[in-house]
Amino acid sequence: MSRLDRITSSPEICHGQPTVRGLRYTVESLLELLSAGMSVDDLLEDYPDLERDDVLAALEFAAVSVGRQRVVPLGA
Repeated sequence: MSRLDRITSSPEICHGQPTVRGLRYTVESLLELLSAGMSVDDLLEDYPDLERDDVLAALEFAAVSVGRQRVVPLGA
């Protein structure tokens, strides 16, 4: 079950960066918060207009995006 329909992009919102449901939460900012150690539950508590499926959609978007690019580890 894909949640990618929750990810939107519009030039009028966050300069066209991918956002969640047209809200001003960019996929990038959500991923940064998660990578800094916040849990999904922490995000949902701090940002009550987000839903669990929004966070999962951001993760899915990132996974699909990375899969289309060649990633070279920094130590390589």
